[in-house]
Amino acid sequence: MYFILITVVLDTMGAGLLIPVLPKLIATLAGASLASASVYGGEISALFAAVQFLVAPLLGNLSDRFGRRPILLFSLAAFGINYLIMGWATSIVWLFISQTFAGAFGATTATAGAYMADVTPGPERAHRFALIGAAMGIGIIVGPIVGGFLSHFGLRLPFFVAAGMSLLNVAYGTLILPESHPREKRRAFSLRRAHVLGAFRHLRKIPLVFQILGCSLLMRFALQTVPATWPYFTMQQFKWTPLIVGYSLAIYGTTSILGHGFLVKRLVRRLGSRWCTLIAQSASIVGFVGFALSRSGTMALAFIVPTGLGYMSGPAMTGIMSLRTPAEQQGELQGAIASLTSLSMIVTPPIMTHIFHRFSAGVDGVVLPGAQYLAAAALAATSLALFWRATRGYSAQENVPRTLAAVPAPVRTPEP
Repeated sequence: MYFILITVVLDTMGAGLLIPVLPKLIATLAGASLASASVYGGEISALFAAVQFLVAPLLGNLSDRFGRRPILLFSLAAFGINYLIMGWATSIVWLFISQTFAGAFGATTATAGAYMADVTPGPERAHRFALIGAAMGIGIIVGPIVGGFLSHFGLRLPFFVAAGMSLLNVAYGTLILPESHPREKRRAFSLRRAHVLGAFRHLRKIPLVFQILGCSLLMRFALQTVPATWPYFTMQQFKWTPLIVGYSLAIYGTTSILGHGFLVKRLVRRLGSRWCTLIAQSASIVGFVGFALSRSGTMALAFIVPTGLGYMSGPAMTGIMSLRTPAEQQGELQGAIASLTSLSMIVTPPIMTHIFHRFSAGVDGVVLPGAQYLAAAALAATSLALFWRATRGYSAQENVPRTLAAVPAPVRTPEP
């Protein structure tokens, strides 16, 4: 478990290193303004997500067949090569090529989720999935700060540092990481299930899981708005530097750590995964509306906290779905969830960056650079309403107090 958490920290930190410098690298390679570079950034993110959307179920099914360890190490190596290509890029085309490669072979988070499900008892899964989110939060805190600092020594230096971290993590995992998925629980590989439609067709046989996947997709659409537009929005609206953007994302990461590492466990134990999800969705709506209406950088910073708490909905929903899914399908479930994340990255960045671009210039006399966050609030509200309806009357084992769950049911003695 600890290796998985360290892996997620280093992987997220590697990606976080690039956030403050990627907008300016795109603008430099494309010879465009920041507003125009945001469109390229959205298209690059969408390409990565489109490839991963198609490939993630395949990698999830492969981990169900061959184990989590080889898939996880292979994915880490792929990300290291991706960062090297980005660091050496001489034109915008190379950024598209690198993201295609990373999307095809990168499945770190999905495989880490399946690994965590393998080694975690059912009632504790929501909390363990939250720990993965907390690990990602640590990476989000440290990565952008280090990336903003390294940018003073060269715009491309953060890419090579990220590559080194990923490849060192591969070496570390090769020596330390054991396999979590025993051979007796593995299932035969099937091409019919190793694609998006096949995976969802099998998960559709579990109605609650299938409905929550839909709610999760809408939340991911909403939450992806922040990484897709935040650097462009704050640099243009508040004239922030890459270093300030890095600090703001550090606050975002701190909120994520507190939410995942402390609040999820306590909310699930006291109220259950359902109410944990509903609270997280409500907080995100408040945060998105606050971003849209912010007129100063200080106001925007204040609304980072409720928006960051919206990410608690992820582990809470995943915990419910994991409990409803058989052990031999955990990789398939995590692959499906990764596909949803990828689908949100396909749809959200191009749409939200175009909304930002259009409303920054003004549409019918309306200038509102934060319009994309109002759209995100509407998506989160829709997810909340559908999740409320799907989980009415929901009862899960983790909601039962342990003292009661441990009491065996009375045995009736048959009458003579």
